[in-house]
Amino acid sequence: MCGPIAFALPVDRTSKPKMIFQTILYHLGRLFSYALIGLIFGLVGKGLYLAGFQQRLSILVGVLMIVMVLIPVHIFNKYNFSKPLYKFIGYVKSQLGYYLKRKTNKTFFYIGFFNGFLPCGLVYMAVVGSIAASSSLNGALYMFLFGLGTVPMMSVAVLVGNFLKGSIRNKIQKAIPVFVVIIGLLFILRGLGLGIAYISPSDAKLQISNNAAACE
Repeated sequence: MCGPIAFALPVDRTSKPKMIFQTILYHLGRLFSYALIGLIFGLVGKGLYLAGFQQRLSILVGVLMIVMVLIPVHIFNKYNFSKPLYKFIGYVKSQLGYYLKRKTNKTFFYIGFFNGFLPCGLVYMAVVGSIAASSSLNGALYMFLFGLGTVPMMSVAVLVGNFLKGSIRNKIQKAIPVFVVIIGLLFILRGLGLGIAYISPSDAKLQISNNAAACE
């Protein structure tokens, strides 16, 4: 849902510096909302982390990411996870509609902020990853970095998206699930504790980390 909003962003295309500044404000709003979401779900993950479920949680997160990519779209839509949040999503959409009609600089931050709360498959996957981040701050950082990684592509959508050919958009869309699967596999490797530095630390090192966190 982020693409159409980026295309419709009412940036001032008569002034390139102003257009860039407004785009940056839009990204800052998105990054702030993503970090806030990560903070909340990272807190959930912290409880599981201190309970000693870090490895199993990491494997589960990786499996969920891959499964969410492999599940056909029509089945995923049938069990839309945003259904219990329709009232909140409705409020977010109404706020977006309100700010999209305004063209003052501060409105671009608000558009980005509310944009971050819209239901999106990739955001769902990132949220699952933030739960495995082991703390609220790590969860916030994880979601912030996720948002940061979307900045280049979203900037293209805002600045030149209307000029991109349909074939290029399709290729980009097809590449996204591949990256999600790769990230999912990295989470699984991390949970397996194969003794690979930084990628899959051993069980003993993870246990030491758990004990250290519990003592804090």
